[in-house]
Amino acid sequence: MKILLLGKNGQLGWELQRSLAPLGELTALGSDSLEPCGDLRDLDGIAGTVRALAPDVIVNAAAYTAVDRAESDVDSCRTVNALAPAVLAREAARSGALLVHYSTDYVFDGSGEQPWTESDPSGPLSVYGKTKLEGEQAIVAAGCRHLIFRTSWVYAARGGNFAKTMLRLAAERERLSVVDDQIGAPTGADLLADVSAHAIRAMRGHPELSGIYHLAAAGHTSWHGYASFVIERARQAGVDLKVGPGAIDAVASSAFPSPAPRPKNSRLDLHKVQQAFDITLPDWRIGVNRMLTEFLEK
Repeated sequence: MKILLLGKNGQLGWELQRSLAPLGELTALGSDSLEPCGDLRDLDGIAGTVRALAPDVIVNAAAYTAVDRAESDVDSCRTVNALAPAVLAREAARSGALLVHYSTDYVFDGSGEQPWTESDPSGPLSVYGKTKLEGEQAIVAAGCRHLIFRTSWVYAARGGNFAKTMLRLAAERERLSVVDDQIGAPTGADLLADVSAHAIRAMRGHPELSGIYHLAAAGHTSWHGYASFVIERARQAGVDLKVGPGAIDAVASSAFPSPAPRPKNSRLDLHKVQQAFDITLPDWRIGVNRMLTEFLEK
């Protein structure tokens, strides 16, 4: 099996290089890849790449994820998040390839408190969310075999992430303020990558599994709860912190105004993906604890 991975240098792309390697011949490209082209801003270039490599599976882990900047950089965001996936879907439909693509909880408006199912009406609040939804719709309309995984609050041990930022601030300040009215599930890039590889294998001979799935860690928390968990775990590991146990203040989203509104309810219903691929998704604390162990106990 020939696999083309786009977005190899991102958090998810890095983990996918590991998880996809045992499945077949893997070509991994980043936005800096020129020959063949891996830059999703070059629509003709990526179409040429797919035609030249003729992969059996296309995995698109590339995206425009600068949520606030997207509000004033609409064209670039739409090219990467909507137009490029449409090109990949068109080429996949032409060649018979499977397209694996990643989307987001931002396709919903964040209302209510119930976990979102795959069939719930979308209602993105931001340019980022709107372009990700447009990308989903283009893939479905192209008629190719596809797996679209909507996820949320992605982190990885490699590179920067929310947990590392909180630990840095906790070492510098005696008091922190963290948003407590946005609810979701911190989800490891390693978990996404492993489930993706499992799903690709399951798709062999089972085209009926094609579709949109919600994929995240189980359970949910707020950013405040996430920060509190991380800081307490670091304290237990003997990390020197200035912030005290009761010095993490819970505040509303309005305390940190931003160009792009964030959905307050990012809970995703995971029943469909667990049933379709016979998996059990672990609680978010398990992955976060593992990630913390990697860089706290070196």
